[in-house]
Amino acid sequence: MKNVILRRQLHVLATVTALMLGAAGAGSAQASPAARGCPTAEIFATDNTAIITDPADSRLDTRLTRFDHEVREIIHANGARPGSSTLLDGVFWSGGLKKATYERSREFDVDQVGRDGLHHVADVLAKQYHQESVLTFRCLPRTSPDTDAVEIQAPCVSRTRLQDALLADAEARDRLGGGSVTLDGRLILIAPLADLPVARRFTAELGVDWNRAVVRYGDEEFVS
Repeated sequence: MKNVILRRQLHVLATVTALMLGAAGAGSAQASPAARGCPTAEIFATDNTAIITDPADSRLDTRLTRFDHEVREIIHANGARPGSSTLLDGVFWSGGLKKATYERSREFDVDQVGRDGLHHVADVLAKQYHQESVLTFRCLPRTSPDTDAVEIQAPCVSRTRLQDALLADAEARDRLGGGSVTLDGRLILIAPLADLPVARRFTAELGVDWNRAVVRYGDEEFVS
């Protein structure tokens, strides 16, 4: 995640025209109702500070159990309500290293939180765990003026398949940076709204049936 911060931030600053075109295209591209089962917000975080380039690295086997408990306490202590937490295997492209990097992380559902409160919690996590950034995603209506990103979830995607597709697709590497899968093979891919067409094409390369995917709209932020 840390290796794609700058590239993703540049894409979030796409022109208003590009965002409007992305939103218009999203209307026909949406697979399932965007808000179904969507929490108020999500936080994607880890306590790892190393750059891991070997997918067989033993550090990727951690279940982040203690980290899970600690983050829940931090969320609660800062006035929000922690929901469920999901273990993730991430595959990201490092432009500097010219290779894929790997990361074990967790996605935390967060309720009863606003934009500023979510930013604050992520900032606390970034500082406490020495992270270059912590990714947040607030679920919003597609037509909200704050909507600048989409979250795509789809079944039957392995980490190996995600890795192979990312290595084979230079545009997806540059525009999307990477993605994550749950241990039971559910893809979670967050992309700038303007890059929804690229994300949809990339999920097709992963073998995803778009009719089984769920597309959520919202606001993403890399908090550092």
